[in-house]
Amino acid sequence: MSSTFAIAIVGATGSVGESLLQLLEERDFPVTDLHLLASNESAGRSLAFKGRNLRVRAVEGFDFRTVQLVFFAADPAVTRVHAEAVRKAGCSLIDVSGALPADMAPRVVPEVNGEAISGQAPFALTSPASVAVAVGLVLGALRDVLQVQKVVINAGLAVSSRGREGVAELARQTAELLNGRALEPRLFDRQMAFNVLAQVDEADADGHGSLERRIHEDVRALLGEGLQSVAVNCHQVPVFFGDSLSVTVQASTPVELDKVLAALEAAVGIELVEAGDYPTVIGDAVGQDEVYVGRVRRGIDDPCQLTLWIASDNVRKGAALNAVQLGELLIKHYL
Repeated sequence: MSSTFAIAIVGATGSVGESLLQLLEERDFPVTDLHLLASNESAGRSLAFKGRNLRVRAVEGFDFRTVQLVFFAADPAVTRVHAEAVRKAGCSLIDVSGALPADMAPRVVPEVNGEAISGQAPFALTSPASVAVAVGLVLGALRDVLQVQKVVINAGLAVSSRGREGVAELARQTAELLNGRALEPRLFDRQMAFNVLAQVDEADADGHGSLERRIHEDVRALLGEGLQSVAVNCHQVPVFFGDSLSVTVQASTPVELDKVLAALEAAVGIELVEAGDYPTVIGDAVGQDEVYVGRVRRGIDDPCQLTLWIASDNVRKGAALNAVQLGELLIKHYL
């Protein structure tokens, strides 16, 4: 196994890309050469890494034979355009966008289903949607104490789920309203500031958004065949960063709450908030590597039902950190 690796980040100037760069430095990822790639419009910028300023280059025309591992943190279309070139170059990839089919790039959270990685390099892996990472981590920690049959996820998503444009749009709308100016929605289809939108992207013929379908597929992939059904409802909330999730689980047998709490308390990557309190994204989850869990309770009239509240940093924990952990897993055992 090589001691250091040549790595590229596609989408380096986006919020996830910059968080990836920060985590690679914080976790002392074994990088020998780091290539920052982005669109032609973003090429030429410089980003700091380990005391140096690295110049961002255009992804178009980049020779992937010069690297061993690529992180894709751009739009799904970018991944689809370049994934074949990465494969032909013999380079492994980790995709955050969910652009590739599961049979080509399995969905993996190292703490939950790291065994899904198999075979020989080059590898293609998908870091699941941020909501699925948080839900998978929490419910995966309960495997030994809870046989989950059904899951209902109600996800309040921060505007950063739409990238930097979402953050800028909420900031602009808020400033316009607070200054008494007329509001003209741009990125969102209606007022986002001081409002909650019932969907986060365009719905299909059955009324489900593409992100809801992705979360559904990711959660099923993470939790395995024993899961009978997953229902997902995503809504956009006027928060800059952090997913706020209400999750209800239907188990096959009555929930033993003391065992559930003990399992959550012992789990790696989870911070259980004591009874009588609850976590929020502001003040708890944002900027942290842990998923925060609170309001853990049995159903009012169904002893086989468990409801809990989850707060998680969608950019750092849900996207960038899981991708970096996948890279660490590949390097440790496979590359």
